[in-house]
Amino acid sequence: MPLTYFVSALVTLIVVVDPVGLVPTFLAVTHGSSHEERRGIAARACLIAGAILAGTALVGNWLLGVLSITIPAFRIAGGLLLFSVAYEMVLGMRIGRQSKQAEDAIEERCSDVAAFPLAIPLMAGPGAITATLLLAGQARTDPLLLAVLLGTVLFAMAACLVAFFVGTQIDRLLGITGNVVLSRLLGVLLAALAVQFTIDGVRAVLPS
Repeated sequence: MPLTYFVSALVTLIVVVDPVGLVPTFLAVTHGSSHEERRGIAARACLIAGAILAGTALVGNWLLGVLSITIPAFRIAGGLLLFSVAYEMVLGMRIGRQSKQAEDAIEERCSDVAAFPLAIPLMAGPGAITATLLLAGQARTDPLLLAVLLGTVLFAMAACLVAFFVGTQIDRLLGITGNVVLSRLLGVLLAALAVQFTIDGVRAVLPS
């Protein structure tokens, strides 16, 4: 069970966060920065996003309980939201939105692009937070599964950090075509995961 949960959580978070897909945006918002400055920005962004997602994993079930939201209801709503993210990825709309957010950050001359737009909303955005809440709902009060989820969040942030560190090489290797193809493939995979979340929620509320 922990292994199955780990694989499901890892695939979900990696696809939603999309470390490789964030590389062009990272390079755009750090344009003009030195190599060391880029590494510092990457580390801060991963720390901020990791803290947000870890906090979501720890207090997610408590928050749903306070709001009187059942896990099946959140699975249905979360599945639909993740499907909208997948829809944007498949049609290429997400890349355009990320580029626009990057341009806004540059134009506004944000003092810390690690927080905006990298950590929020690109890395720990609505999709990633929703996915983490859904996974926390599956873990419920099982400390082992919760530890697995926190480890998965750490792994996803480490993947982002590595991708940012070698961002120039990845961008050169994939090129525009490679980034587009990868985004489409990950979008299809995320759509399937989103539909499965929704199906699980519907099954839970329908009479057996």
